[in-house]
Amino acid sequence: MYPASFENLILELHKLPGVGMKSAERMAFAILGWDDDQKEQMIDAFKKASNLKHCKVCGNLTEEDECEICSDPERNKNQICVVQSEKDLYTIESMNEYKGVYHVLHGTINIQKGILPDQLNIDALEDRINDDTEEVILALDPTQDGETTALYLSRLLSDRVLVTRLASGIPFGGKLDYADAKTLSKAFAGRTKE
Repeated sequence: MYPASFENLILELHKLPGVGMKSAERMAFAILGWDDDQKEQMIDAFKKASNLKHCKVCGNLTEEDECEICSDPERNKNQICVVQSEKDLYTIESMNEYKGVYHVLHGTINIQKGILPDQLNIDALEDRINDDTEEVILALDPTQDGETTALYLSRLLSDRVLVTRLASGIPFGGKLDYADAKTLSKAFAGRTKE
């Protein structure tokens, strides 16, 4: 049996997604092997991460009131790409092709889990749409929950603005963050009207 403080470190690491107890144990031993500077850098990274919040406009991660994308005057504010998570936003950004802005829902509709539209960042999306908005691109995972959310948003918004979806290239049941830039680029180029 390990000392209580080491057991606690293992249990905390085990809380990370995809980290089993054995992996958490290996990570804990690796951390014990770090010198003081490495440990301080990790502690500092955790402290700085506590300053992160959601952009008041789109819901992206930021340290300010608005994220860098929303405050960038070069971005096309009349084209809004709706994503499920911040991770999906950064996956799309990695293409270096999309020049519009984003809106992060922070999840998808899932009736079985009790996640309903009013629990997502949908009201803020509706508030952003005005007469100048040209297009809302639904870039949601092609899963059952993603499809349900896309259908809901399409019905909610299509009388006010052009609503499109990413084209094929991302398989049903797949995840955006697993798609390579080329596949995403093709999906964006072939998006369809909803």
